[in-house]
Amino acid sequence: MKKSNCLSVLIGIVLIFFLGTTSSYGLSDVFKDNIYDPKKLKPTDSVLKVKTGDSAPDFTLPAVSGGKISLSRYVGKKNVVISFVPAAWTPVCSDQWPGYGIVKSIFDKNDAILLGITVDNIPTLFAWTNQMGDLWFPVLSDFWPHGRVADTYGVLRSDGVAERALFIIDKKGIIHYIDVHDINKRPRLESIVRELEKLNK
Repeated sequence: MKKSNCLSVLIGIVLIFFLGTTSSYGLSDVFKDNIYDPKKLKPTDSVLKVKTGDSAPDFTLPAVSGGKISLSRYVGKKNVVISFVPAAWTPVCSDQWPGYGIVKSIFDKNDAILLGITVDNIPTLFAWTNQMGDLWFPVLSDFWPHGRVADTYGVLRSDGVAERALFIIDKKGIIHYIDVHDINKRPRLESIVRELEKLNK
């Protein structure tokens, strides 16, 4: 492994330790007091409709920042990490996305963009992400038609929210990695770091 790649992995491991031992990343108590606790949920409740090696289904969704974003806009330009999370204002989701801010340099180094997707509507996502602070990646609403993109990928749960799932897609639009995670737990960052490094070898 190249020295620079070793450094990225080392940074990733340190950050994983940090992220695994902190909660809400310094967010205010006011924010924390507004988090809804859904209690423990069934770990997974969907059946994947795509697999590694498939072309990633394209989509166009409205962004909290305005306008619409299509997956296809990144073909030939960026590796893409799609982060589906179940719902705004829930505990694990409210920890997971701010944590990606700490590792933006790893995404940049590996020529990757993160797309955050939930089935919430834009006003809800606007309020939630404002409370989380400055997220560097686009946050997209899969609200209407409800959960269509999550359903296309096979990560729409029977209660209408998305799984906590990660898809890593290369610059050719091919899915290289899928993690449909236990919805009650935050995915480990080292997996993203490792898979992005593989794409750049």
